[in-house]
Amino acid sequence: MSDPYAARTAVHEQVIDGFGTVRVLPLDPHADAGVVHDWVSEERAVFWGMTGLTRDQVAEIYAHMDSLDTHHAFLLLKDGAPAGLLQTYEPEADRVGETYDVRPGDIGIHLLLAPAGPGGARTGWSSHLLTAVTSYALRGPGRHRIVVDPDVRNEKAVARFLRQGFEAGGTVVLPEVDLPDVHLPEKRAQLAFLTREVACRDDGDTRRAGQA
Repeated sequence: MSDPYAARTAVHEQVIDGFGTVRVLPLDPHADAGVVHDWVSEERAVFWGMTGLTRDQVAEIYAHMDSLDTHHAFLLLKDGAPAGLLQTYEPEADRVGETYDVRPGDIGIHLLLAPAGPGGARTGWSSHLLTAVTSYALRGPGRHRIVVDPDVRNEKAVARFLRQGFEAGGTVVLPEVDLPDVHLPEKRAQLAFLTREVACRDDGDTRRAGQA
């Protein structure tokens, strides 16, 4: 079977010892709509805010995002298979920027991991993928700090970021916002931050390859 992603150029590729190769590809809003719709429709993804949307609505949301200079979406692949959805954004152009003192060099991320397969829980899966994500987010010129804003009720996500070295920055209320085909209600979020210094310190056991 041919690789449907072979023709796409990765913006980041990282080999993680004992895990595999993680590639970060720009999301194709329409070609990837099926897999993304499957993920965001699951009950576990309720905090992503797209549960109940149709495939076409999901495609339109990401087509809109693709037109922006401040927000970007990516498909994560692990050894060639879809493994997660990454969104990056400029905090000053996002609702989170209304709730904290944005610093030069800040970049925001949202991360949705693919569901576990028939084998159930995967040891180290989220940690290794997040290692590749943070490496990509911080590698750009002038990037110094990552900010995340998971819903305070999403205890698994909050704990995942804190285990990865993120430092909790307090809880805030994110204002409601309207996007094409979706309304994001007011959200109480747990801010957390990861600096370049901490990320580089904790990334010493990985090996990068083919960074674009």
